[in-house]
Amino acid sequence: MILEIENLKTYYRIEKGVVKANDGISLSIKENEVVGLAGESGCGKSTLIRTIIRLVPQSAQVTADKMTFMDQDILAMPEKEFREKILWQGIALVPQSAMNALNPVYRVGDQCTEAIKAHTDYGKAECEQIVKRLFDAVGLQAGMMKAYPHEFSGGMRQRAMIAMSLLLNPALVIMDEPTTGLDVLVQERILRNIKEIRQKSKSAVSILLITHDISVIAEMSDRIGIMYAGRLMESAESMALFNEPYHPYTLGLKNAFPSIKAIDRELISIPGSPPNLLEDIPGCLFAFRCPFVIPECEKTRPPDLEIKPGHMVHCIRTDHVEEFRKLAGDKKTWQSSKSAT
Repeated sequence: MILEIENLKTYYRIEKGVVKANDGISLSIKENEVVGLAGESGCGKSTLIRTIIRLVPQSAQVTADKMTFMDQDILAMPEKEFREKILWQGIALVPQSAMNALNPVYRVGDQCTEAIKAHTDYGKAECEQIVKRLFDAVGLQAGMMKAYPHEFSGGMRQRAMIAMSLLLNPALVIMDEPTTGLDVLVQERILRNIKEIRQKSKSAVSILLITHDISVIAEMSDRIGIMYAGRLMESAESMALFNEPYHPYTLGLKNAFPSIKAIDRELISIPGSPPNLLEDIPGCLFAFRCPFVIPECEKTRPPDLEIKPGHMVHCIRTDHVEEFRKLAGDKKTWQSSKSAT
């Protein structure tokens, strides 16, 4: 097991109260596994990333029953030790905004070699060979090492960041919206590069892939988690989650994306907006937008039920899932929810 998280809570204290950005997240990633996390903007995906790599502000309150990386407690680990031993060498990040992640007045190749020198005793020639090899792996010419970020296109910058994340052969790479803002052809090329790199890599590389695009998640992931309002609503193996979804929110997300099997199917959006995370909501956070809500949903926080081995659902009405699946494809079902009235 590469990463194990149990009951993670990341709260931000502001003037108006406490924002529960992550509220009881449990997640695990195995060796050489790709785990995808999907959800709307503001559901807590980015906070989860920042918590794992310890980039949340000091004012944030972070607690967890367990948070280990390769059996090391990274929550209790001293800051200096975490940065020297875990970041880059153990956990690397491909940020969402590649342009902002690169120093605009610093050659891209130099930025890469600097990261290697900070954690190893390699000489300049060795560092450059590593960068050249990884540039080639992501489809960038070696000559681009001497270029500045503004000389790269959006897709090239994204591929440069992927190459940079792999410089020190980390066991886990976190990818935050790796294809956002790119056209479909560039997206496909980047996803293909990621697959090829994992296949050619001498060491096992696990990936935590975070996005709001279900199509990207479906193509890349072995397991998928669906986040909503700071909580994990459902998680399962990819095929199981798409073929047999249990949570109403998962059913709603599926309706909002086109399918190649049903080209003429009308896309159905989920009415309403996520709840205010400042509020103390006792029941299910999706209750206000859920067309299958009953009074008990608004009073009781659902437990994490393991419906089948490896398939977790955060819902109290799993016994009615067959009915929900039939009704979820009808636009009128969602128009009848509280948030639509």
